[in-house]
Amino acid sequence: MRSRIAAAAFALMAAVVEPAAAQNQPGVTSAEIRIGQTMPYSGPVSAFGILGKGEVAYFKMVNDRGGINGRKVNLISLDDGYVPPKTVEQTRRLVESDEVSFIFSSMGTAHNTAISKYLQSKKVPQLFVASGASKFGDPAQFPLAIMGVMAPFRNEARMYARYALEQKPDATFAVLAQNDDFGRDYLAGLKDVLGERFDHAVTVATYEATDPTIDSQIVRLKASGANVLVIAATPKFAAQAIRKTSEISWTPMRFLTNVSVWISSVMEPAGLDAGVGIISTAYVKDPLDPAWKDDPGVKGWRDYMAKYVPDGDIRDSNFVNGYNNGMVLEHVLKAAGDDLSRDNIMEQALSIKDLELPMLLPGIKVNTGPGDHLPVEQVQFMRFTGKQWERFGDVRSTK
Repeated sequence: MRSRIAAAAFALMAAVVEPAAAQNQPGVTSAEIRIGQTMPYSGPVSAFGILGKGEVAYFKMVNDRGGINGRKVNLISLDDGYVPPKTVEQTRRLVESDEVSFIFSSMGTAHNTAISKYLQSKKVPQLFVASGASKFGDPAQFPLAIMGVMAPFRNEARMYARYALEQKPDATFAVLAQNDDFGRDYLAGLKDVLGERFDHAVTVATYEATDPTIDSQIVRLKASGANVLVIAATPKFAAQAIRKTSEISWTPMRFLTNVSVWISSVMEPAGLDAGVGIISTAYVKDPLDPAWKDDPGVKGWRDYMAKYVPDGDIRDSNFVNGYNNGMVLEHVLKAAGDDLSRDNIMEQALSIKDLELPMLLPGIKVNTGPGDHLPVEQVQFMRFTGKQWERFGDVRSTK
């Protein structure tokens, strides 16, 4: 009897002294940190699903090294087909059934917008959102959201406008834009720079993510007489736009959103020669760039790819983005220690100071703060040669 009482007392004591983070914290036990995301593994932008595949692989690597502070990270990555109502359904499942601690790197502007109020009502952080929409950097509107390790779309558009005007002071702009917040952010960035000139200097053609083609939009934009084209489109439509401008012999100065710069899924389908001279921006190292041949950071990334994503296309920069996002989250969770409450995780995510990542370009650092939900605000211009992207100029602030 005494031994049974002693055993029961010992068990009770063990429960009491178990780390506080493992008690009453959704998604957290003494052995696991459970997090969730949605990705378009199917649907019109399934190419973006590579990001989720890379992030799942990253945390497999982290777990093989022993996890974070003794806990394994369980990233539950669900398909939403790039359909916002499905994103809401899957996110509810993650929060209410899987009981994740927080949402990490879910893909899409409209999709993260659709789930934000629900997550706020549940006090669930929305960390490192896979969208460059500038609104996710507004803590008044999205207090629990932080943008991922990428340049904001609006800031990127400002840079394109300034560069175009440097080269062509009388520039007129044609813009192919997705008909949602993603496309509207590029228009807002152009307007920031052009001001009152915007209405008569910019012609816009929009498309829906479900459209089969944007050929007619490109023909219409050429008819405007614009000498600058900004392609604010996801990979499928970006490839179509590049190919169509070549087919109709339209040769404006061309800018391409940096979410669609992949050689394998955009430049090759468009035709490599058709993309010669296109300008975009970079904030990550291109593993194919000879400049990084002996770079330790790139070597580490290649080792990760070889072991954890052996079938992955190393030309797809979303594997680099997934690696960077995973590394930033690992930094945050390490900083949180054993206090894995949602409040402390959010506090640590907003306390990143001059964090250098091995796959970010030199000089670009991750910084956040209570009023700064935009981790990356520096980029470098690059131009497509027909074989690869070549960087030019200095690293610039996107502000």
